[in-house]
Amino acid sequence: MELLRFSAFWCGTILFGSILLEQKGVSSLSMLKLRRLCKFCDVESTSCTGTESCMTDCRITSICPHPDDVCVSIWRMKDDNVTIDTICHNPAHKLHGLMLEDYNNSKCEMRERNGMGSQFFICSCSEDECNNHVFFTPYSLDSQVVSVILVSLVPLLVLAVLVITSFYWYRIYHQRRAGAKRKKTPLDFSVNRAIMMDDDGSDSSSTHANNLNHNTELLPIELDAQVGKGRFAEVYKAKLKQGATGAGEPFETVAVKIFADEEYASWKNEKDIFSDADLRHENVLHFLTAEERKVEKQYWLITAYHPRGNLQEYLTRHVISWDDLWVLGGSLARGVAHLHSDHTLCGRYKVPIVHRDIKSSNILVKGDLTCVLCDFGLGLRLDNSLSVDELANSGQVGTARYMAPEVLESRINLENIESFKQTDVYSMALVLWEITSRCNAIGEVKDYEPPFGKVREHPCVESMKDSVLRDRGRPEIPSSWINHPGIQVVCGTIDECWDHDPEARLTAQCVAERFNDMEHPDKLSGRSNSEEKIPQDISVTEFEEIEKKEVCLINYNAPAGEAENYKQPSS
Repeated sequence: MELLRFSAFWCGTILFGSILLEQKGVSSLSMLKLRRLCKFCDVESTSCTGTESCMTDCRITSICPHPDDVCVSIWRMKDDNVTIDTICHNPAHKLHGLMLEDYNNSKCEMRERNGMGSQFFICSCSEDECNNHVFFTPYSLDSQVVSVILVSLVPLLVLAVLVITSFYWYRIYHQRRAGAKRKKTPLDFSVNRAIMMDDDGSDSSSTHANNLNHNTELLPIELDAQVGKGRFAEVYKAKLKQGATGAGEPFETVAVKIFADEEYASWKNEKDIFSDADLRHENVLHFLTAEERKVEKQYWLITAYHPRGNLQEYLTRHVISWDDLWVLGGSLARGVAHLHSDHTLCGRYKVPIVHRDIKSSNILVKGDLTCVLCDFGLGLRLDNSLSVDELANSGQVGTARYMAPEVLESRINLENIESFKQTDVYSMALVLWEITSRCNAIGEVKDYEPPFGKVREHPCVESMKDSVLRDRGRPEIPSSWINHPGIQVVCGTIDECWDHDPEARLTAQCVAERFNDMEHPDKLSGRSNSEEKIPQDISVTEFEEIEKKEVCLINYNAPAGEAENYKQPSS
């Protein structure tokens, strides 16, 4: 009798709970589909000593972009530099050439891996935010405790199965009784779970959640101050409320790019490019979401906010050291190489993208002095399905000062999509020249001046044709610059990247590898003091994971601007 009463009590409880869940429109099955929350910070210094256990101190919580992702923490020590990296990762793919083995754990138990070029520990786990607390000693439980836990969990698991089964059959019964299927409610991520960022709003890594869906609800954003204005949109610093409701809750800083109603096409193009999950990269601006603000007749793109501003503003205000140049230039090249690549770092195929408006004002500077590419309003996805006519209709786009010779002449070889990448490489060379011109390792540093500074402030295409095509001019590289061995390599790279013949230019991947080869710039010269200290945890080994590398042949003696082999496009 006691057993019958117990069974009747639990069945009644299950049925009553199921009815309450159904009345409130809560789907247990849908709730099980919520993606995992993990700590998600860029590589940063840490106080963890590599023994016992410690907290990562990461203040960014992110919803993982893929349902199969698990939480990962990586601890490195190279020389006296100790860093930690917290991310989401799909265990089906390799990470730093390694397959995750312990991701089913509830705790992040660090395991040392050899052959990584430094002391290297990695752990993974499958509970929300479990990568915030890491353990360097194996976490173990007494066998009796384990037995007690298992015995305790079995009834709970059975009960959970009964609840889910009862709820499922109740739904079928209710639907049949109503005579029609109920429309399934879409999964709703509340705003405070969808986006969580740095408390100080600086250099937010955001969620990396490209094409984030927060249903039809607009994010609670308060515009603060205008920080930029371009041809198609204005950029504002803004406050994003962390919680969906309630007064007095904390805000996070984001950037909002606002397009007017008539600039819909530019907004849509940039949104479509950002929505490609394979665009995700540490040197590409982190995208949060896009919104159609119909009441204001505006279109918004919401991204991470970087208080240092764009590269042009930074170079205008600062004289940089050789180390700064190495960090800025290398990260720029890695970002462009990622855009142009047809594979992600883990080897998966991706559609190459050309920026088509690379210039110092379209590059942002992060807190660690690495660059991130932004403003993809003129970007083009080099899909294999594009026809020659569609490529031809893309037009003569970009900023005249940074246009490659073939763009100025409207003579791009439309039969070869690599031609579009070569125009980006030319523009990147001009930006590298800007960075170099403000480096104190070249000797006397003049005030900031854009490339071709002698032409008027906003030169037209015809003015640039005179300088670039007729005179075969390029920004001056004084002989004093090459007295520094590191800058001599950079100048030789610049010279090969702005060659008049597009096919003679280096690829962005080759430029990235050259900077990567200069892993220890202090060996090339004595370290010079920058006006701002650079963190020493800058990683330049990301591209070693790419399976196929190009062979970069350095030829610094080739004369710049030779055009004997210039090929006329067939179009």
